[in-house]
Amino acid sequence: MSQHARLARWLHRQWQHRGWFSTLLSPLSGLAGVIVRRKHARYRREPHAAYRSPVAVIVVGNIIVGGAGKTPVVQALARHLRELGWTPGIISRGYGVKVGAEPRVGQGSLPASQFGDEPALIAAQTQAPIAVHPRRALAAQALLRDFPAVDLIISDDGLQHLALERDLEVVVQDARGVGNGRLLPAGPLREPPERLLRADWLVTQLNADQPAPRTPHPADPARCLTMTLAPCRMEQLATGLNLEWTRWREQYSGRSVQALAAIGQPERFFSMLRLNGLNLSATRSRPDHAALAPQDFTGLHDGPILITRKDAVKCQGMDDPRLWVVDVLPVFSRPHWIQELDGVLRTRRAVPPSPTRS
Repeated sequence: MSQHARLARWLHRQWQHRGWFSTLLSPLSGLAGVIVRRKHARYRREPHAAYRSPVAVIVVGNIIVGGAGKTPVVQALARHLRELGWTPGIISRGYGVKVGAEPRVGQGSLPASQFGDEPALIAAQTQAPIAVHPRRALAAQALLRDFPAVDLIISDDGLQHLALERDLEVVVQDARGVGNGRLLPAGPLREPPERLLRADWLVTQLNADQPAPRTPHPADPARCLTMTLAPCRMEQLATGLNLEWTRWREQYSGRSVQALAAIGQPERFFSMLRLNGLNLSATRSRPDHAALAPQDFTGLHDGPILITRKDAVKCQGMDDPRLWVVDVLPVFSRPHWIQELDGVLRTRRAVPPSPTRS
């Protein structure tokens, strides 16, 4: 494990309780709270300061730092809402890349070095057009300019980006819940825990062996659900060979298997693999959004190395037969929640229902 990854794990452990580290930094968290409250107050006083898109906007975000599971929720929304008659497009900050003054807009297979790893993954998996820029309003305008058929914008992250008005908010959390309940840097939160009460939907990503955290929930308990991720397919990156998960596990059950992840919570990926029957002989963590190069896999043995689809977009061109990409399927405790969301969204935007596409 890299020094950066060890530091990140240490910080997250400290942020789960109110020990000496958290208490020492609590005055800074108080200052952060003042800034957050002033920001919200400004947009309440000046509602026209925010950009109002001509099409519906759903923001998928979180209040806790470190990957909470937004990406599979964004992908699920894009796929299912397309089936329900929408033409979705995606906007994102493009974390980890220097976008420049003008948003970058594209569709399909996009280079992670120009769009960011998560936007490139979402674009490839959903085939929805995507625009990236730190200013979400500019990204939304560029997306609608280049893809005028888009009638629904899904913002990947941006919960705290109040300069973009939204019709619905979907907040994603994980087993950490709200940690020690404190704002950065004394805790892991970007906004106070009470912010969850204003979410339209709250999705909690858990591994199969994890209990749901006790956190503030939206007023309607029917809009709270859990999500687990299960491996469904495997792709050998060098050859493009695809195998269903059960078949791959049968073929490689006797081999020594390793895993590498450069995501917000790499242990969650490793735990998922173990819970689905794999005995990992080695794991390797890299910082979230880190670029990956062949040397990152040096020292691992000749057996399969499992990586996430998010990391795979940064490994294109690596001719390493050890690399296998794990595709996952989100399983929601409320299977029809996106249909319910669709109804609420159409009511708020006064959009008539469209025929369901086959």
